[in-house]
Amino acid sequence: MISEKIYKRIIATGGVLIVGLLLSIFFTLFINSMPSIKKFGFKFLINKTWDPVFGNFGALPFVLGTLLTSVVSLIISIPFSLSLSLFISEYYRDRFFSKIFEIFVEILAVIPSVIFGLWALFYLAPIVRNIQIKLSLPPTGVSILTASLVLSIMIIPYATSVGKEVIKLVPYDLKEAGFSFGATHYEVIRKVVFPYAKSGIFAGFLLSFGRAIGETMAVTMVIGNSNFLTFNIFHPANTISSLIANEFLEAVENIHISVLIELAFILFIITLIVNFIANFIIKKMRVSL
Repeated sequence: MISEKIYKRIIATGGVLIVGLLLSIFFTLFINSMPSIKKFGFKFLINKTWDPVFGNFGALPFVLGTLLTSVVSLIISIPFSLSLSLFISEYYRDRFFSKIFEIFVEILAVIPSVIFGLWALFYLAPIVRNIQIKLSLPPTGVSILTASLVLSIMIIPYATSVGKEVIKLVPYDLKEAGFSFGATHYEVIRKVVFPYAKSGIFAGFLLSFGRAIGETMAVTMVIGNSNFLTFNIFHPANTISSLIANEFLEAVENIHISVLIELAFILFIITLIVNFIANFIIKKMRVSL
């Protein structure tokens, strides 16, 4: 048996390693971004032009593309992940169908992103192309919407897994009390289950949102890889991850490489901000219970 002293040392060592890893990533990205930061400064964040040939770089189209794609995918995924969580953990708990659905959800979570990208390219892109034709838009098929649709499918397992486990933790006595007052199953879920499990469900949504922000391969294959600023979800665009994947190996100028690393640094900061906000909101939700 491991003594309490050794156990505490193992925990402390693990904490130090995690902090050290985060600091290492932070400073590695920051130091290698310095040539870009010194040359472009804050204008880099608001510049809309991306022209490596003439050395004109702007991050705004890719920051917006990353956030827009992730937010749209999260909005699309919420009703499906919430429905699956309730189906598995509440309506058909401990039944054969719920076990089958649970297995399918777990399989979705481990499918490589390149497979999702290929599937979206051959299945979702033609559907989006038909929508674009009906709206008299350029029938590219690849767009922010296409990337958001495949991302929503990819992040559903993460929110569902967290949601179903949190819902299962709701005390049975609380639900029985609701039923004893004559409440229907729907009313018990709305008045008892959701208020008790809302912080955990919200955490699952934020976990899936973080997954969507950093996705690379599937998004690169279907977003269109356009370096122009757009707010239209039917137009091609680009994300920070897809831009780095497309251009990093081809970059030869030191400033070009530094700019791409600065974009990675910005993505890292965005991820940290999302996590800090998520933790703050979850703590507030727990206090209000």
